[in-house]
Amino acid sequence: MIALAATVLLALTACGNESAARPDSGASLTGRTFLSTSVTENGKPRPLAANTRVRLQFTSGRISWNSGCNSSDTTVSASDGRLSLGKEITSTAMGCMGALQNQDTWIGRVLLSKPTWKLDGDKLVLSTETTTISLLDKETAEPDLALDGTKWKLTSIVSGQSASFPAGLEKVWLTLNGERVTGSTGCNDFQGVVARATGKVTFGELATTRRACAGDAATMESLVLKGLKGELTYQIDSSTLQLRSTAGGLDFTAAR
Repeated sequence: MIALAATVLLALTACGNESAARPDSGASLTGRTFLSTSVTENGKPRPLAANTRVRLQFTSGRISWNSGCNSSDTTVSASDGRLSLGKEITSTAMGCMGALQNQDTWIGRVLLSKPTWKLDGDKLVLSTETTTISLLDKETAEPDLALDGTKWKLTSIVSGQSASFPAGLEKVWLTLNGERVTGSTGCNDFQGVVARATGKVTFGELATTRRACAGDAATMESLVLKGLKGELTYQIDSSTLQLRSTAGGLDFTAAR
């Protein structure tokens, strides 16, 4: 009986060890978004383009990523401690230039090289033979700002899948407070009423000051007022705000 009990105990212990050693299938990543905190390449820090981070979002069986310009999405398997991406990748078609374009290419190459991954609480580390990307869960790294009371500054104007960055973006801003919205088109100040629903805002007619706008300022004002018209969906991601209609939208970031 003692020998039999010992045999059973050894068998159970072996099963327990096998279960503990079994690699995470990736379920612990699902439903989470991570933002990069550091990148090294060949043992040295790799600086990213100004004001950008690598962003990885995991949903059930899929991964999406962004490193400052285009967003991409595909299927993913996270078994055996590696990220294996699918062959069919969908991406936006924003016109990235210079450092942003190079960074888009770089992060795609890293993710397609089947990096290893290790998750420790809120910290995720991806590694290839030459590159290590350390990331932190977005809820810890950058909690979402409130829609109300934040001064949102315009960063891009979206038409379809393309973004443009016309002159004068830095002068455009808006702030929402309950049913009121105030802001500037970069030339004239505006104010108006906004209705709220879950994930949606509906702008009424905006009243503006009557300063005469010309050239780029007039073009920008027209684009802004057109973008802030009628029902729009909104999404806040950390310190960024997206307003979208069926035709396009406006992207903002919180003023520092």
